[in-house]
Amino acid sequence: MAGSLQTLIRDLRRRRGRERRALALAEGVRLVEEALAAGIALRGAAVSPALEATPRGRALKTALGARGVRLEEVSDDELDALADTDHPQGIVAAIEPRQWRLEDIPIVAGSTILVLDAVQDPGNVGTIVRTALALGAAGVVALKGTAELSNPKVLRGGMGAHFRLPAVAVDTPEFLAWAAEREIEIWLAAADAEPITRGGLSGPRRALALVLGNEGAGVGPELEGAARRRVAIPLAPGAESLNVAVAAGILLYEVMRAA
Repeated sequence: MAGSLQTLIRDLRRRRGRERRALALAEGVRLVEEALAAGIALRGAAVSPALEATPRGRALKTALGARGVRLEEVSDDELDALADTDHPQGIVAAIEPRQWRLEDIPIVAGSTILVLDAVQDPGNVGTIVRTALALGAAGVVALKGTAELSNPKVLRGGMGAHFRLPAVAVDTPEFLAWAAEREIEIWLAAADAEPITRGGLSGPRRALALVLGNEGAGVGPELEGAARRRVAIPLAPGAESLNVAVAAGILLYEVMRAA
């Protein structure tokens, strides 16, 4: 068994390895803590002396041992070589992330789902999932071309939100069929669209899917055709656009406030 966990971790740094094994990597104290708190199964963790340099790290190592998680001691240099991030804080764990499905997203009147169409930057995708959880969204749907939800950078950006909020990767036809069956209204975020105003979203509404596209190319034609409304954030004169994760947070806040 010697070195087998390290081999697994190296394999999970590649998308092909994550997809084949249905596993992912959690790096750093905070993310592993969140995985434990959410009841996520851990296949094992590589730990280095850096983990025991802080009381929080020592407490995490004790908690992992109490859960029966296999720990493999490595040097700090060895852990740095295993990790995707520059500062893994002495721990890299192989986890079994929840395999969310569209059916896991709770749909009731007033629900809001964030839909990402070819949002490619992993940091943005992770931040959007984290924001969706914090603001009360029902779930996140990642369409083709969007950064892989189990990408280590996406998981780090989400700070554990993936463990608690349904986040599902499907293709556009599957999403549209699901949305139509549940009578979910589709709105698109677009820079040249109707600005959202304080009084413009008042009153009860159906479940809503808010679609954000690639910052350069926007959304695909299938989604354009299915959308009932296009919305934008009013910007100050001279401002051309917002980062997609920032825009997602503002738009989600506005529509959730009116639900």
